[in-house]
Amino acid sequence: MLQNFKIKHFRMSDVIKIKKGLNIKLTGKAEKIFKKSEPSVTYAVKPTDFHGLVPKLSVKVDDRVNAGDVLFFDKYHPEILFTSPVSGRVDSIIRGERRKILEVIVEADSDIEYKRFKKASPEELSRDEIIKNLLDSGLWPSIRQRPYSIIANPADTPATIFISAFDTAPLAPDIDFIVKGCELEFQTGIDALSKLTNGTIHLNINAQYPASTVFTQAKKVQINKFTGPHPAGNVGIQIHHISPLNKGSLIWYVHPQDVITIGRLFSEGIYNASKVIALTGSEVLKPLYYKLIAGASIKSLVQNNVNDGLLRYISGNVLTGTKIASDGYLGYYDSQVTVIPEGKHFEFLGWALPGLKKFSLSRAFFSWLAPSKEYRLDTNLNGGHRAYVITGQYEKVLPMNIYPVHLIKAILVEDIDLMEKLGIYEVAPEDFALCEFACTSKTDVQEIVRRGLDIMIKEMN
Repeated sequence: MLQNFKIKHFRMSDVIKIKKGLNIKLTGKAEKIFKKSEPSVTYAVKPTDFHGLVPKLSVKVDDRVNAGDVLFFDKYHPEILFTSPVSGRVDSIIRGERRKILEVIVEADSDIEYKRFKKASPEELSRDEIIKNLLDSGLWPSIRQRPYSIIANPADTPATIFISAFDTAPLAPDIDFIVKGCELEFQTGIDALSKLTNGTIHLNINAQYPASTVFTQAKKVQINKFTGPHPAGNVGIQIHHISPLNKGSLIWYVHPQDVITIGRLFSEGIYNASKVIALTGSEVLKPLYYKLIAGASIKSLVQNNVNDGLLRYISGNVLTGTKIASDGYLGYYDSQVTVIPEGKHFEFLGWALPGLKKFSLSRAFFSWLAPSKEYRLDTNLNGGHRAYVITGQYEKVLPMNIYPVHLIKAILVEDIDLMEKLGIYEVAPEDFALCEFACTSKTDVQEIVRRGLDIMIKEMN
């Protein structure tokens, strides 16, 4: 049943062409205009953004904190700290079932006061000094690892580090536009990351258009070019085509904006959590790019800027993002907020109508005659949960040399040996997002993949 696939190792001059996948064209792409948002009254750091984290609090309600002060830490890795993006008063600690910590909310000062960290050129520091600075400032969680797609262990040394400099998800922000003018900060971040690995830093750009000079002029990196539909921008897909993971392999990855934040830490000596996000979606009146501070409430962004009606607010994109309230908070790893209609309506004979305004992967609707059409999609499942069968849909949208349905079934029966043979170390939930979107059975594929990775973490430990 299994086949031995050979993965080509590409030279810098090669263009890696991704053929499988799907671009979901939605209305509501952000216009390329920077706008400084109204300062949020409160900011949140959410332990739920960090999979596998068991947080232990370092503060209590009404405590005073500066930007960079510790809010909580990892119970099993107490050296990994999570710090406040702003100065102010700890307003509340939101808990869920079994007193699980969901959010630590800080009421911000009008003028931010910063805790000071080591300010120096990374080239003058040792690897241990760089790691300590990243840990103390709370920036270490921005470095994640494959396999498992969790926060990297500072005690490890990765074979390589990957940075995906473009995003192909629906309505994704233009990263070249976001990082404009940040050449120095980005290079400083690269200088710091280069001390963390003995291997290559792979900087992956989109070959379909000229990339920002922030990326093309970066030193100490290998630039790789990709073309193709989503998920070509996913770092997991890029790793699969450049440096495939096997048992025992370890790769770290970082988002470009986090590289810039790391650069600011060493050049300014503070945790400067400012970032740029795209406000997108069919229900946004003026979709634009906003400059704000990480963990901000989206209330000021969407107030009087969205259509009336029942809406779904998402921190992230429609495939992998997290549902939040209209006054909820931006996720730690997110550079996008999406607003789409909530789908709670029943559609009589929906499957039997021509569907000129409906999106479909197949030619079930006549909308396939307009491939460039943009759609206003809602959250309706458009069908109920069905028996899980092999249809060939997953293989059409997952550009990996694995058997996705067989892997999912191996996870469901918790067959660890088979999971390893079928490529569990290569994947993360986000890589299967299109499979979940395409699934006729309406199976929660990303949740199953996450469960499989958790099983492997437990088994390996």
